[in-house]
Amino acid sequence: MRKSLVSAIALALAVSAGSVLALPAQPAAAASSLAPTQLPRGVRPVHYAVGITPHADKLSFDGQVTVDIQVEQPTRSITLNAEGMTFSSVKLTPASGKQGEAAKVSVDEKTQTATFSFAQPIAPGSYKLAMDYTGKIGTQANGLFAIDYPSTSGQKRALFTQFENSDARRFIPSWDEPNYKATFDLSVTVPADEMAVSNMPVASRTAAGNGLEKVTFQTTPKMSTYLLFFGLGDFDRATTMSDGTEIGVVMQKGKAAQAKFALDSAKAILHDYNEYFGIKYPLPKLDNIAAPGSSQFFSAMENWGAIFTFEYAMLLDPAYSTQGDKQNVFSTEAHEMAHQWFGDLVTMRWWDNLWLNEGFASWMEARETEKQHPEWNTALGAVRVREGAMSADAVASTHPIVQQIATVEQASQAFDTITYSKGEAVIRMLEAYVGPEAWRQGVHDYLKAHAYGNAVSDDLWHAMDGVAGGKPITQVAHDFTLQPGVPLINVGAAVCSNGETTVKLTQGEFTKDRPHKQPLRWHVPVSAEVVGHPATSTLVDGSATIKLQGCGPVLVNAGQSGYYRTLYAPAQLAALKQGFDKLAPIDQLGLMSDAWAEGMVGLQPVSDFLDMAKATPANANPEIWSEVAGSLTALDSYYRGDKARQASFRKYAVAQLKPVFARVGWAPKPDESTSTTLLRTQLISALAELGDKDLLSEVRRRYAAQATDPKAVPPALRKIIYAIVAQHADAATWDKLHAEAKAEKSPMIKDRLYALLAIAEDKALAQRALDLALTDEPGATNGAGMIGAVSWHHPELAWNFAMAHRAQVDKLVDSTSRSQFYPRLGGSSFDPAMIEKIKAYEASLPASSRRPAQAAIANIQYRQMIRKDRLPAVDAWLAKHGG
Repeated sequence: MRKSLVSAIALALAVSAGSVLALPAQPAAAASSLAPTQLPRGVRPVHYAVGITPHADKLSFDGQVTVDIQVEQPTRSITLNAEGMTFSSVKLTPASGKQGEAAKVSVDEKTQTATFSFAQPIAPGSYKLAMDYTGKIGTQANGLFAIDYPSTSGQKRALFTQFENSDARRFIPSWDEPNYKATFDLSVTVPADEMAVSNMPVASRTAAGNGLEKVTFQTTPKMSTYLLFFGLGDFDRATTMSDGTEIGVVMQKGKAAQAKFALDSAKAILHDYNEYFGIKYPLPKLDNIAAPGSSQFFSAMENWGAIFTFEYAMLLDPAYSTQGDKQNVFSTEAHEMAHQWFGDLVTMRWWDNLWLNEGFASWMEARETEKQHPEWNTALGAVRVREGAMSADAVASTHPIVQQIATVEQASQAFDTITYSKGEAVIRMLEAYVGPEAWRQGVHDYLKAHAYGNAVSDDLWHAMDGVAGGKPITQVAHDFTLQPGVPLINVGAAVCSNGETTVKLTQGEFTKDRPHKQPLRWHVPVSAEVVGHPATSTLVDGSATIKLQGCGPVLVNAGQSGYYRTLYAPAQLAALKQGFDKLAPIDQLGLMSDAWAEGMVGLQPVSDFLDMAKATPANANPEIWSEVAGSLTALDSYYRGDKARQASFRKYAVAQLKPVFARVGWAPKPDESTSTTLLRTQLISALAELGDKDLLSEVRRRYAAQATDPKAVPPALRKIIYAIVAQHADAATWDKLHAEAKAEKSPMIKDRLYALLAIAEDKALAQRALDLALTDEPGATNGAGMIGAVSWHHPELAWNFAMAHRAQVDKLVDSTSRSQFYPRLGGSSFDPAMIEKIKAYEASLPASSRRPAQAAIANIQYRQMIRKDRLPAVDAWLAKHGG
């Protein structure tokens, strides 16, 4: 699964909590040697034969399923997962064909289970459990759900499924946990004029009368329930072939041309993955299904052979899509297709090892993007991924990569920055430590050993131990995956003698909110170099002394593969700053990132970062200017509400960025890099956020001129121009955007226009957006995103509104996202009262669901600390440098 890139704000500018289930009933000693489960042990599914008849107009469906099960010990009852279902018949029949027995049914909505009790004990053996039931079709992406969308031929409704992490139980009564793998036969009775799609190709079609047909799909491989997929609608399907596998993109009719890039990319990705993993993709086809709408929780899902993706992350509209969209489409595909091996072929045994799926898919996504599109220069993105992880990992609300999961809600919360970004960063570090070829062999050995089964992290480490050449891979991996936090490598004085530099390295811990915390300890793979000389590596366990070739400034974490922060003494940092232009761009970015983070928490002066930013030449690498622009706008946000001080800061920040934008310009140059193309958009956004009057005037001019000048708003800039206009809108402009949103026939563009209505800085317009979000007009999957977008500029307004309309808002939020959605509404606040509001909300939740609220509180407290303790130093620096 790919985390959603359509948080309300990201979408606009790029444009009750879950159930708590019973813990395992087994003693701790016994449970530790078995896969965790929230169901009674002793009965296992082998095969599901599922028949579904959806009634899209009524938002309900009829289901029949016969499960081949293996009873391993005598029992009088069978318990499995079921949610929102009504059973009309349940019967258990021995596989031998003897007389079956009807069951007494007991449904427990709190634990999301159904228990079938029998008059006589069931002896061990093989049985068929047949169930007739009805279920519900939702309007959010949980279970079987409907999406309504406009098209050129009128309003349409399509059906899709989304089961990860624990929603297959809304579609099939099942053992809905990853370790209960089985095969699936799926048959659906659907309108004959619509396309049905699932994990496997269609095996047969037969007329069912009344304009319906029964579509039966081929049997799936052995897989977990959450990977099953069903989609139905007025679709087209474009196809190609790669290594004997048919690849398809399924999308609403008339959009095939927008799928070409995705189709071509999937072909190249599949071929490379077949080679890298050394195991050929095992299914006969691989579809990517593009759906209108959005989710607060995810943007794409790796169903085996039938990847589900929202349109904004799969299709490219030449009238609207940007270079950033193109790169997002590729990386989304690379992520989900990596899951076909890491997650589908080999699945984590339980949700505590979710990172085995998501961290690896994120790492492969980045690797594949760098390989297939070197012209995009995405390698430096590794630093930003690491920075995002460290930011979340340096506060008290963090958690280990491998974490204890006891409830459905905790499993949902595990899809977070630590699992994805820290997982990716740690894998990148371990790959560099072991060596790329040895790492690849270890990955192959792991996949081969556990194909069609389940695994835990130590299974991977054992495979790596076999190829690591004696390096303590398991020790290092355990340190970084079984405990939370960010190592801090302190660089001691460097002594040069006879052309060799000796440096003492000592280890601490970087934290944003616990300055006196007792540091944890890691075995840290560290790479260091004297600038201009070859790098040397060592393993720091508390402390280490490293000898480097040459004499000169010492750079630690050369190449930026390590997951740690580096703290230099002032003289050492000064030497690196003086020779900044001699560093590789990725090391320039790493040095600036450390200076920023350490300056914000007081480990070094804030002026160190500001000095670097000021000294950055206009022709520096675009990624470096992207870092500068992002950091300057971040600092600006800390001044919010203090107009005088903010005006002083903005004067300086605009003066820094304006010459760079003048060099980049509004129009692309024939030979410009894609990094420059992306930087253009970011600089326009940053200068607008900083209130540059010239930029805002030009944006308004272009927006007003588009009716008579088609070149005024080129497709590459349409999103950012519209976003800036929307953010600074008056009532008349807001009304104009609203009318455009209502009239738009492209779901992908329509969704973004509604999101834009929610980013207005004007409070009265923000209130109008909130009121609109609760209506049917924006579409069922867009309302929550609009509320979230309002919260960026108006956190108190959005929070109070959501709490006052809780029952209505709950219906707009994926059930898997609720405990995360509400606390995030207050995350950009500086008001101490917001902390108390979130604490009150947190107190209403089960203890297992409180981490997102705690993270939001930590973020507000950190923002308050920056405002109080760091901004005075920024003010003082500005006074010396023309602010």
